Amino acid sequence: MTPWQRSSRRLAVVFLGALVLAALGADVLAPYDPAYQRRDLSFAPPVAPRLIDAEGRFHLRPFVYPRYPAPAVRDGLVEDRTATVPLRFFAAEGELRPNGATTRVRRLVRVELPAHLALLGTDRFGRDQLSRLLHGLRLSLAVGVLAGIAAVWIGVVAGVVAGFWGGWVDAALMRLGELLLTLPVLYLLLAARAFLPLDLGAGEAFAVLVALLVAVAWVRPARLVRGVVLSIRERDYVLAARGFGVSEAGILWRHILPETTGVALTQLALLVPQLLLAEVTLSFLGLGVGEPTPSLGNLLGPLTELRVLRAHAWMAAPALVLVALVAALQSVADGLQERWSTGPSSAGALRRS
Repeated sequence: MTPWQRSSRRLAVVFLGALVLAALGADVLAPYDPAYQRRDLSFAPPVAPRLIDAEGRFHLRPFVYPRYPAPAVRDGLVEDRTATVPLRFFAAEGELRPNGATTRVRRLVRVELPAHLALLGTDRFGRDQLSRLLHGLRLSLAVGVLAGIAAVWIGVVAGVVAGFWGGWVDAALMRLGELLLTLPVLYLLLAARAFLPLDLGAGEAFAVLVALLVAVAWVRPARLVRGVVLSIRERDYVLAARGFGVSEAGILWRHILPETTGVALTQLALLVPQLLLAEVTLSFLGLGVGEPTPSLGNLLGPLTELRVLRAHAWMAAPALVLVALVAALQSVADGLQERWSTGPSSAGALRRS
């Protein structure tokens, strides 16, 4: 590996870690609830906190100016530079939820009304883009990671069972896997999701997405694990263990399962970006988690309108984050694949033999 590749991999890991931490801390980092609307600030451009006001005076605490609708100006908004609204950090206040309930929430930064802190602008309904991006990133990552873990776990179990015991179980699992591999995965997902009710709640839609993705993603890990098990079960140290009377459970636990670790981790790293993109595609097409719950998929919806993209470039922020996220995941996956390509499994097997 060249120094450039090593540095890029480290940068990808740091960037991915930052995105994951931001997604996990979305409830604190997001300035607003993702469903909170300011209809008077539709498509408001991003605003940056200031330290120097219009009269040249320096403020120790960052502030923003209130903005009001003004159809005569270019952006449709005008700043009231006679009033400065300072930012408040880690302030806990009551927030009104869409269901009418009031919840006390502590956020990293907020401003008092009538000011609005839109660091990445707002959408057509006046919802804060940064808040929706953080929450959407968390949902899409959760779908990709949970579906990937479940698919790899099922694949490892199916591959070990098929490779270790063989027989009709092996034939049935592999024929089912070959059938799923021959079908176009995207069309299969679209057909299966479209067959289900479209008016599912956010939690139900999340569970359906994870289940659908797992149903089509377990095959490749299962086939790879089966190949590893088939090669290991005839090794001398495994045959010797059988000769000394070690039970099948003991052989699986001590000799077979440890050798599948590299394949499982590599497949997990490869599957997460693929499943994340599958969730984004389904949500973009309206078959995933629906509004007002944000995901990276439905955040891309406004980009289908060219006039929105041309007039409000900040709406492309979710697309840029998605590209960077997938690139970082792929870089990490490539690193794991290179690390395990020489096979800790094969090295361990040689040491035992």
